[in-house]
Order: sequence, then C-alpha cells, then structure tokens
Amino acid sequence: MMNFDGLDPGMGEYAPALHGSLEPGMEPSMDPRLNPGLLQGVELNPDGLNVAVPEHMMEGMFSELHSVHAEVGVPVTATHFDLQEELLWMGNHRGHGMSFFGPTMGRYSSFQAHSTDDIRQIQSMETGVLFLSKSNLKCQTRGGLVMFDYPMEEGADMHSLLMTENNTMLMGGLQNYVLEFDLNTVQQTQKFTVEAPGVAIMRQSNRFLFCGNTSGKVSLCDLRTFKLEHEFDAFSGSLSDFDVHGNLLAACGFSSRGMNGLACDRFLMVFDLRMMRAVTPLQVHVDPLFLRFIPTYTSRLAIISQTGQCQFCEPTGLANLADVFHVNTVGQLLMSFDVSSSKQALAFGDSGGGVHLWSDAPEVSYNGYSRETEFALPCLVDSLPQLDWSHDLLPLSLIPMPFNSSEPLLSDWVTTQATPSPRRAPLVDPEILRTMKTVGFIGYAPNPRTRPRNQVPYKIKEVELDYDNYNQGVPESPIGRDEEPHLYMVPKKYRKVTIKYSKLGLEDFDFKHYNRTLFAGLEPHIPNAYCNCMIQVLYFLEPIRCLVQNHLCQKEFCLACELGFLFHMLDLSRGDPCQASNFLRAFRTIPEASALGLILADSDEQTGKARLGRLIQSWNRFILTQLHQETQEQEGPQAYRGASSSALGSSGESVIGRQFGCEVENSSLCRCGKETVRSSLTLLFTMHYPEQNSLVKTIKEYDFAEILKKSICLEQSTQAWCENCEKYQPTVQTRNIRCLPDVLVINCEVNSVKEAEFWKAQAEYAFIKAKKKEEMEPPKPKEPPQPPEWCLEEELVNTEGLTFDTRVEDLRHIWIPLTLKMSISKSQGLEISSWPEAEELSSTEEAEGASLYDLVVTVPHVLDARTGGNLVAHIKVGETYHIRKEGVTHQQWYLFNDFLIEPIDKAEAAQFDVNWKLPAILYYAKRNYHSKYDLRIKNPIEASVLLTEASLARKQRKSHATFIPLMVSEMPQAGDLVGLDAEFVTLNQEEAELRSDGTKSTIKPSQMSVARITCVRGQGPNEGVPFIDDYISTQEQVVDYLTQYSGIKPGDLDAKISSKHLTTLKSTYLKLRFLIDTGVRFVGHGLQKDFRVINLLVLKDQVVDTVYLFHMPRKRMISLRFLAWYFLDLNIQGETHDSIEDARTALALYRKYLELSRGGGNDEVRKVLKGLYEKGRKLDWKVPDCDTGDGQGSPKSTKLALH
Repeated sequence: MMNFDGLDPGMGEYAPALHGSLEPGMEPSMDPRLNPGLLQGVELNPDGLNVAVPEHMMEGMFSELHSVHAEVGVPVTATHFDLQEELLWMGNHRGHGMSFFGPTMGRYSSFQAHSTDDIRQIQSMETGVLFLSKSNLKCQTRGGLVMFDYPMEEGADMHSLLMTENNTMLMGGLQNYVLEFDLNTVQQTQKFTVEAPGVAIMRQSNRFLFCGNTSGKVSLCDLRTFKLEHEFDAFSGSLSDFDVHGNLLAACGFSSRGMNGLACDRFLMVFDLRMMRAVTPLQVHVDPLFLRFIPTYTSRLAIISQTGQCQFCEPTGLANLADVFHVNTVGQLLMSFDVSSSKQALAFGDSGGGVHLWSDAPEVSYNGYSRETEFALPCLVDSLPQLDWSHDLLPLSLIPMPFNSSEPLLSDWVTTQATPSPRRAPLVDPEILRTMKTVGFIGYAPNPRTRPRNQVPYKIKEVELDYDNYNQGVPESPIGRDEEPHLYMVPKKYRKVTIKYSKLGLEDFDFKHYNRTLFAGLEPHIPNAYCNCMIQVLYFLEPIRCLVQNHLCQKEFCLACELGFLFHMLDLSRGDPCQASNFLRAFRTIPEASALGLILADSDEQTGKARLGRLIQSWNRFILTQLHQETQEQEGPQAYRGASSSALGSSGESVIGRQFGCEVENSSLCRCGKETVRSSLTLLFTMHYPEQNSLVKTIKEYDFAEILKKSICLEQSTQAWCENCEKYQPTVQTRNIRCLPDVLVINCEVNSVKEAEFWKAQAEYAFIKAKKKEEMEPPKPKEPPQPPEWCLEEELVNTEGLTFDTRVEDLRHIWIPLTLKMSISKSQGLEISSWPEAEELSSTEEAEGASLYDLVVTVPHVLDARTGGNLVAHIKVGETYHIRKEGVTHQQWYLFNDFLIEPIDKAEAAQFDVNWKLPAILYYAKRNYHSKYDLRIKNPIEASVLLTEASLARKQRKSHATFIPLMVSEMPQAGDLVGLDAEFVTLNQEEAELRSDGTKSTIKPSQMSVARITCVRGQGPNEGVPFIDDYISTQEQVVDYLTQYSGIKPGDLDAKISSKHLTTLKSTYLKLRFLIDTGVRFVGHGLQKDFRVINLLVLKDQVVDTVYLFHMPRKRMISLRFLAWYFLDLNIQGETHDSIEDARTALALYRKYLELSRGGGNDEVRKVLKGLYEKGRKLDWKVPDCDTGDGQGSPKSTKLALH
C-alpha cells in the first residue's frame, strides 16, 4: 500500500485505486531498531548525471552501485531490466520512458511512451519494449520508434501484463476480464472473465498462472484455459505484492484493523504449492511493500518497504536483523522495484524521480548472455586512419580519391581478364565409392585416410621424414589415426595412448600390441592418472618397492599402503596392465594434494589445460615428502594393528630419508654482518638457470654439472628478517650440503620458452663438441646388432636404435651426461663433473669420498597440440627386476607410456628435442647404492584381519548381522573354496559419442566403486554361510546406486544412517588380500570385473568363474539368474540382486559342474551346454515367471515331475 498524501495532488489517481487509502498517522516509518548509520548520503544532481560508485563494496552483499535522476520530482512508477541487453528501463508518472546502459547507467534512450497516463509496467522483447498504461499498450524499439499502439476498451484500468509462450501475453487490471493478446498480429485473441475486483498482479510457474487482486487473495489458474484451480486467502485487507519460486509462494500485504482501516502486515504469508496450504508465516523487520525471490545459492527473499528499507531472508527460516539495508531515497518513497534475470542487480524507482541500482559485485551483468547493444555511429569525417608509407603491404585503396574524370580506373579490368576460374574439386577416392553403403539418400563409408581432414592440397607430395620411421612395430593409438603421419612431429610411441572400448569393454582390446615385455603398464582412463609415469619410477627403485610392500598401518587413506598394494600387483602381472584406482582414490582425499593443486578436474585432463610439466614436478616433491612422513612413523614389517594397538612410535628417520635425503645448511648473511645458519633435510633439488642478458641474443655455453652444482649450492639475494637490525634487510642466502644422497632427484623447471631455449642451445653446443671429438678419433668397426635376449618367447621386437655403440648422430639433443662424479671436500666443498659411463673410480678417488651417479630415470613432458600433451618415463630397469620377470641378468632402458612399454637405447633416454619433448624430472642413483638396504619383503598382512571388527555405522546392531566371522579353527588353507560376489555403484557416468553411421563409441567408461563385498564358506559344516559381508563406506559422490542390480540403497553407505556392517575399503581389501595370499580358490560369476573394480590381481588358477564354466566358444555369456533356474531350479534376482544369494548360487553351480564332469566327462558337459543354449534361444534368455506346467519349467523340475 502506497501513501501519496505528501505528493503532488495530480498523482492521486495512481495506486490508491489499487489499494485504497491509509488512515492518517498509519504511514510506514523506518524501523526504530535499525542503525541510522546505514543511511548513505547521496547528493542529488539536477542534471541527471551519475553518482560515484561506493568506495567500499563487499563481494556477495548487495550495496548501492549507482543512482541517477531522470526527471526531478516526477515519480518513477515502473522499472524493468531488459532481458536481451544490458539496459535498465524506467517509466514515470507522466508517461515518459527512459533507458540506462550498463552498471555505469549511462543514458541510452529517452522518449514519450504515453501522452498523459503513467506507465504501469514495462516488458522487453526480442524486437522492442512494451509499455502498459491505464488504457493503452504501446510497443517501441529500444531507440524509441513506435512499432504499434493498441488502445484498450473504454473503462479499462490495466495494471499488469504477463508474457506467455508463442509470442502471446496476458493483460489484467481492475476490471472483470483478462485479455489474451497476440503480439504477431497485434490483436486480442481471447477474453477471460474474472471475479471483481479484477487482477492487479500476475505471475507464472510451470504449473499455474497466479493472479493477485486488491482484496488480498491469490488465484491459481490453468495455464491454457484460465480456469480457477485453487485460491489462497492471503490477507484480510489488501495484497501488496507476491512472488513464486519452485514450490513456494510468498505474499505481503495489508491487514484490516477494524475501525482503524488498513495496516501494513509484518508477517509474510508463505504457501506450499505441493500441499496447497499455508506454512508458518515469516515475520520481518520492515513494512513490506515489494518482495521478490532472488534464487542464487539459496532461495532468498528480498523484502522492500516504502521508505527504502530492504531485508534479505530465507522463506522457511527466521529473518535476521543484520540482513537489513537501506536504499537512500533522501526522504522519498519507493514506487517500483525489479530484479535482473541474473539476480546480480536490483533497481528501485522513487517518488522523486530517482533510479537506484544496487548490486552484489562491482562488475555486474544484468543477464547471463546479453547481446551487444547497438549505439549510434560516430562521425567518421575527422577520424581517417593514419597511413604508414613505409609499410610494404599498405593498401592504396585507403586513400580517398575524388572520381570526376570519365576515364576508366586502372582497377576496372576488362571482362576477359576478370573472369573467375575456380579450382575444380578433386574426384572422390575410388576406395570410398567402392566401400560406400547407401541408407536412403545418404552414403556411408570408412575414411581411407588418404587426405588430411577438411583439407584439399594444391600439390600432393609424398613426404617421408625420419621421425615417421620410429617404432613401426607398435600399432598407433586410436587417437592418433586422424592425421597423415608426415604431418605429425611426435613419434608414435610417445603419443598419448587411449583404450578403444567395444561392447565387451576391455576384453577384446589387445594390450600386447603396445607391450611385448613382461612388465606391467598402467591404465590411463582414471581421474588424475597423469602420475602413472612417476608410479612406475617409484616401483623400479628397489628400496622403495620393498619399503612400501613391507609397510602397513591403520590409516584409512595411506599412500604408502596403497602403493604397496599396487606394487604387489605389478609384481604378479605378466605383461597385463594394472590400474592405480585405489591409490588415486586415496590420493584425492589428501588435503595437501588438493592445496597444492595436484587434483585435476576431468575437464582439465580432457581438454589439456593442465600444465603437466609443472604439475608432475610438484607431484614428485609431494609424494616423496608424503612417503617420508608416512613411513618414518612405522619402519619395518608390521602386522596390521587393530583399534586397540599401542600408539605408533616415531623414529624420525625413514628409508625415504636415507635414500633421497640430503642434510642442507642454509646460511643467511645480512649486510650488518649478522649470519644465521639453519639445518634442514631436503629430498630433491630444483634446477636454477643463469640469467640471460636481454641485449645479448646468444646464449653462453655451460656444462650440465656446472649448472647442477650452482643449483644445489644455491646463492641468491633476497629480503629477509634480521634479528640484529629488527627489520627486513637485503640478505645473501647460501645453501651447502653436508652429505651426498643415495638417489639425487632433480626437478628441471623447464616451464617457459626461456628455459627451453637454454636447453636447446646447450644441447647444440654439446653436439658440436662431440662431433669435433669424433672427427679427431679414428673410426671404429661397428658390429651388427644382436636380437635382445629379454624378448618374449618366439617374438622379436624392432632392434633399431638398440646398438651398444652409440653414433655421434644419436647424441643430438643431449645435454645431460649419463654418469656424474660427485664428491664433498672440506676445502673445495661440493664438486660435480661428467664421467664416462663405462669407467669406474680409482681406489684413491673412492677413499677421498667420491661417488659415481648413473642416470636411471628421465621424465619428459611430451608436447602435443592435438591431445593436450602427456607424460612418459624413461627408466633404466635393473637386474633384479629382469631376474624376477624373465629370468635373465640384464639392465635395459625402457619407455613407459601408460600401458605402452618398449625398450629404448640409452641415448634416447637422455634426448630432449624441446620442440616436442621437455625435460621434467631426472633421477641419478649412486652406483650399487641398494646393496646397503634390506631388500627382503615380509608380507605384513596377517590372519587377524579376518577376525571380528566394529562397524562404522552408528545404527548397526548385532541382530542385523548378515554373516558369521571365521573362527580361528576355520582359517582358510590353500585350495579351499570361497564363494565371492561384489556389488558396485557408479561415481561417474560413461562418456560416449554417436557416430554418423549410428554406432556408439565409448570415449570414457563409467567409473565404478565397490559398495558391497560378500564371501561365503565353500566347505565344512557351515558351507554357504557368509564370513564377510561388508558394505564399503565412500566419501566420493555417488551418481547412481544401481539399486535394481546391486541392491544398494541411498543411505546404506552413510555411516550416520546406515544399518549395515559398514567398513572402509582398505579393511575389506586386506581381508581379500589375505585370502589370495593364502591360496584359496574364489568361486563366483563374472569375477573378472569384480576383481578389476576392487583393484585386485588374482592368478588364474585361483579363480573359478561360472561365466566361463557354462560357456561355449563364440557364443554369448549366460546370466547367473538363467543358469540358476536351468540347473538348480532357483528363481534368484527377482527385484534386486543380493550378493549373499549370488555367491551361494555360484558355489552350487560349481558343484553341479563338478557333478556333470565326474558323471560323463567333457562329452557330457558339452551335451548339457548344447541343451542349455537351445533352451535359452527358445526363451530369449528370459527366466519364466513361474513353472505352471506349460512346458517352460527348468530341466530339473521336469525330471522331478516325471519321477
């Protein structure tokens, strides 16, 4: 209700017709509890100029951004944010419309929309703006041109309009009808009758039209027929405003006070549109006149009073007095209010002609996507461009020239010389025409790859470059087949490899094409798998491999434990790839990893936005520090301790510290003479390159050993706190090392073009020096290469580049030496020099403390514009690994590119062509350093992991237990049967694309997580009784519980509300590892996928999978449900799957198979399987609902009926 008693008498016919009048003395006033200091002094500018932006604007809180005055003294009756452009519209009491551009509120357009009547509502469209007055609707362009002018019927008193679909709109007012208006034909299409006193406010949702009237009621009408569906009686007096959001309707208004007339009601009425009833009214601290929902992160309500007080609150919560603000109207009353579509801006119009723009950010945008606003073009006469005559390509047509002569211009060529002659398109490749299949009028054919995509070359040349001859034996990754080989600089084996998924998933993907060794690769499709190369590096460092496999602690997420589990799988694998899913799952939970930015979003990995070189160097520093902290708490083989175990002791030292650690002395010398010395332990060093003079373009020659020494013994000047001077002073900081590490880890820090050019120049200097050296030496006879003895049997890999006599040409792009000599002396300090790889130190040099360091690891960052780049590792694999895997005593360099593994020459490991291959990490190992480490592995997983443990779930009771833990007398032995089944939930959905021929191609498979693991006894008196039935707690967001297939319901994995036996994944994983290490045989259905998701590697002779027992070659796999019905006459998996039932059924099927095998041998089994497949085809592999004697019963039930 608006009070106009103090305004111009000519305005009296405006809102009093809508709400009636207030009694004297009932005018709303400012809440006495408000702080008057909230008022902001705004000085009016009579010329309508902008007011300065407030200096202190807090992000996320609304405050005044700008204020302008359109016409001083003329009330602003309507405000509206343009829905297409960054414009704010206002209409005033005299029918004048005006628009302001952007957050600075620069005046854009101004025109008279109606001659006499005030503007009641403004609505923007794609082509123009609608202005509604009491008896007229006018549409004008944003510049002011009239598009149409539609007069209303006599006696009409319009107040509101509402845009609906199909370019139509509704108009209502204080009369007994509502008009439907077609904006295309500019005609009235329908007229709906409504009850008195008419419609003053209209809103819309996806279910109803909402009509508010002056009697205090809100009507809910059908969207199409306008039929009344429901009605809310909100206020006894009059309705002031209401808004709808989601399932809530909030309204403000006036209540009747008997003889005292109407009074503003400080309770907002809130209605639930699902139950169609009122909920608890919301008490506010201002007198509400306007309200709007501002749904951002919550469903906030903005409540505005006539005096300018503004309060934000939740519609279902208590209003907070601290959320009250004040619009400084300098004594004027607010007449209009609007919220932008982006919910970032609020607009207020007051009775003095002022328009106030409030925002929650200085850079405000009215819409999510606004089109560009068209401005008047400036005069171009005096702004001709400056012509640069020294420019060779300056177009002379820029010079204006009068054309007065009748002579033809030189540019007017005759027609014969200007006839267009287009180049004809080349003929379609005959191979495409031969293989094309026509569907309708469209032909489909596979791409023969004879031309670059979307290019038609002028001249086709067969270009053969040297780098295309790399590794022709390894098939190209599917992602690299879209371009011609000669257009691709990166050799095939270094390109990012991807798995091509089929209907069978990974079963028919041939990993042997990419890995002909017996070492295990790592799969790349898991989030944050960019660190696969560094996992391989850590695995091939023998002391670390033994350390983490001996380590076991009770922390749920311990990277050392997870690395130990992963390295155990890499040990067991015979060339098949493994996946680091459990390790990366634990990695994502480490707060330090997230703080360092090591956790990548999926979008960054797929689009290649991540700076992988810098990222892997940060990961290298993080993992060494993390392993040092985790393993120094618990050294040596330890049993898995339960909750009752004693506290872990801290020795302060770890194998990581002994292997990588280097005691460093940091000295800070202030110019006052004060020197401060501190000692610390560092696990790696970072390369620092000399500053280049920008005036000198040539880069000076440096030896790698020289740069490395300066990087280790770093000296730099910086500002530091001096206790003597008691202030920050320029200090010289010097670093010296007291001992040499066993493994020297170097982060190369080649993160910009500057460092890359430095490496390139140094490599060129080294190559020239090697070439000169070769010219001075006599040539040596070269022996032909011999096939390597470390291949798989009956297979020979490509031996190109594997000769042991390195040619000088192979030394191109090499700067780093393969061997370094390092020593520390009291007189000279640290000394580093290059050393011939084949030579050993003399006894004198060894006595002086010198050591040889061999290059064992290089991690390059491969630059590839098409795939976003990737990381690979060159690793010198030692003798112990070859003995374990292949039974040969041998050392060899290998390239590890996820699941692609290939032997390479030692020169290639040190080559860095910075155009596509940047150095990231180097590892130098002291020669024979691992001899002083205990390399024995004692399995730390003991039988105690199978004993009773407490559930994480708070509501779980013993009466709900679904399993009986193993007794000490029941501990499994090698060869015992264990029925196993697991259920899963989905963390990320599958990503696939639909090809033009209609086939689906999987780009990235769905990411699954194990949710329930069940193991049942396979023999003994308790055969079939579960001894493990663990629900796995997960901290990651589950997108699909797959309840129909898994039986897992939302809440089952939540420790707060679950009634199941809830454990951590690590706890259950240890139980399964113990069973595997004991040698039990697992019986189940589809165990290959189960073990893959659980991230376990089980030897084939320990797995009995009923999928393959009852399977004929080149036939479909048969479901457990069908097998159970056919052989056991059991109807399982009715509504959902139950893992206990499935595990028992798999055991029973295995017993049935053994019975068939003993009865008639393989012939009997083959005969039974043939009958199984025939029955399945007849029933379409669907289990009948019930056996009713219709011939659809299982063979077992049929035999019983005959007997």
